[in-house]
Amino acid sequence: MLKVGGMSCQGCVGSVERVLRAIDGVEHASVSLEQSAATISFDAQRTGLDAFRQAVEAAGFEAG
Repeated sequence: MLKVGGMSCQGCVGSVERVLRAIDGVEHASVSLEQSAATISFDAQRTGLDAFRQAVEAAGFEAG
């Protein structure tokens, strides 16, 4: 699970989900506005948490 800050609406949730799903190796990504978090299933040999943090921050949100 990755904490995501700065989301204020369902449109933000959709934006974060699209960014995460575009990362090579991601099998599933879902984002919860209420929990301010993303749950991600991924192939650890193809990607890692740093890639997720960088993608979320590049999209204008906070990743923790």
